[in-house]
Amino acid sequence: MGIRKPIVAGQFYESDFNSLNKQIIECFESKKGPGALPINKRKYCVLGAVVPHAGYFFSGSCAAWSYKAIAESEFPDLFIIIGPNHSGMGRTSTILDDWETPFGIVKADKEFGKKLINNSCIVEDSIAHLHEHSIEVQLPFLQFVSRDHLKDLRFIPITVGFDCNVGEIASGIKKTIQESCKKICIIASSDFTHYGFSYGYVPFSTDVKENMQKLDNGAISFIKSLDSRGFLEYVNKKQATICGAVPIAVLIELMIGKAKKVNLMQYYTSADIMGDYNNAVGYASIVFK
Repeated sequence: MGIRKPIVAGQFYESDFNSLNKQIIECFESKKGPGALPINKRKYCVLGAVVPHAGYFFSGSCAAWSYKAIAESEFPDLFIIIGPNHSGMGRTSTILDDWETPFGIVKADKEFGKKLINNSCIVEDSIAHLHEHSIEVQLPFLQFVSRDHLKDLRFIPITVGFDCNVGEIASGIKKTIQESCKKICIIASSDFTHYGFSYGYVPFSTDVKENMQKLDNGAISFIKSLDSRGFLEYVNKKQATICGAVPIAVLIELMIGKAKKVNLMQYYTSADIMGDYNNAVGYASIVFK
């Protein structure tokens, strides 16, 4: 087992420690962010979150809302990060390598990972993780808000395909969590609607801002009601370009019977940053408690 090196440092986020630290602080303190750390610890657990995975310039301020909630809650024993497989390479899989970012090494929980492989359809396969950014971009944020617990920070990455069995994946993860007796926070890495000719998705040509928000709000309503089947049916019906629909559906399944509150913390689109509605992507930060 080796170390998974960063592949989008210098592209999606800054590639050196000081610049990255400054960039993440700006994500929190920006107009669309949740406000600066330090934070006050509260007596609740963030059980899960939906977090965007675009470049920090675009979605970092949205992601910061979930990570501030995580920072304010009880620190879990393990983070499970579930991301989509944009390249289509490889299988629904995990890897047991530690991961490197400009902030240092994030250790994988190898014992949990081995049990997960034994309990589920999830295999150990590095191919799906070679060119995938959706998990990597979560790690610097996770390190940033876990500074007081870095030696205890552990995670497991799971990359899922677009046509896999949501129930089967969730069942294997749930069984492994139950056997582990650990406090766990699950992050589904996903952007929302990708609109425009660049994405091959133009279901409307007027009132783009309002229609994008309406489309994404429809999906978010199913997430908030913990209805994974309704969510996936909505995505299929609308042919919605939500890249992490499967990770979100798996997260919903795992939150049923656990989460008592589901809060939309922030929503905006790349067009709110750039002013370009010809091609735009929606971002949402959703927290499960």
